[in-house]
Amino acid sequence: MVWWYVLLWALLKLVIAVGFILITALVLIYMLRKVMGHMQYRMGPRHHGPHGVFQTIFDALKLLGKENIIPKDVDKWPYLWAPVIVFVPSLTIFALLPFAENIVATNIDISLIFVFAILGLSTISLVMAGWGSNNKYALLGGLRSAAQMMSYEIPLILSTVGVVVMAGSMNLSGIVRAQQNIYYIVPQAAAFFIFMTSALAELNHTPFDIPEAESEIVAGFNIEYSGFRFAAFFLAEFVNLFIICALAALLFLGGWLPFTDPVYGTLFFLFKTYVLIFITMWIRSTFPRLRIDQFMNFGWKVLLPLSLVNIFITAAVVLIVDNIRGL
Repeated sequence: MVWWYVLLWALLKLVIAVGFILITALVLIYMLRKVMGHMQYRMGPRHHGPHGVFQTIFDALKLLGKENIIPKDVDKWPYLWAPVIVFVPSLTIFALLPFAENIVATNIDISLIFVFAILGLSTISLVMAGWGSNNKYALLGGLRSAAQMMSYEIPLILSTVGVVVMAGSMNLSGIVRAQQNIYYIVPQAAAFFIFMTSALAELNHTPFDIPEAESEIVAGFNIEYSGFRFAAFFLAEFVNLFIICALAALLFLGGWLPFTDPVYGTLFFLFKTYVLIFITMWIRSTFPRLRIDQFMNFGWKVLLPLSLVNIFITAAVVLIVDNIRGL
């Protein structure tokens, strides 16, 4: 009976995670349309139905109703598996995110490292989509995605080292508990800037949407996809947006603190996450796209050195404080 119980509990958590992911993606799609609709005065998202609600509904129905066309000369295995693999990191990472005190599906000591390791798998799916499509624009988009994610994943990870040094833990719940006196966004303001900027690049959001530059490569790696397969890439982008902003809320904004109650803690954590999501959408609605040379130079020549300087300064300050306390 024990193994049945374990199996049923694992399946229940999987169903809850998938349901939460799909609902979150739909909410964020609607939220993006509303934010961009008001900031850019777009008619459809503002006036189509009660406060523009029909725009998202009909777009979803139109997308799901389209035929799943497979071009003749594609490399079928990479082409067909890419939309499936793009969801693997999202499902795995959701199991590691603590929503409140003791409200986490899987709690391991190195959850932060594990999250970044899984997050890097999304690069594989984009390269597979570009390669498998047998289209030069799709291939360029896939290769740009790989270059972009590898370039900006380094400062993204390095920006969290200062937080780990201050908290003395790589466990996400432990990092949140270490912020009871002060949120790390105060002493780690530079790291927060690096993290959020690199996150925008990881998510392919404007001004860093180089892999999907319509004016250059006609939508990039997903150009040969239609119907539900295209929807899979679209939904994964919004799910990853929630994950990145949730990580930022845990690492820099104290997660569920100051509440320890599971209900209030979860609600406050979600509030912080959605505030960060709104800021990313604000940036997406405001700035123009960078050129690819500007984009790569900013990552390697600005964010990477800044993240290394932040690590050295944080380590020196923590060492000095520990020595003073030991006297």
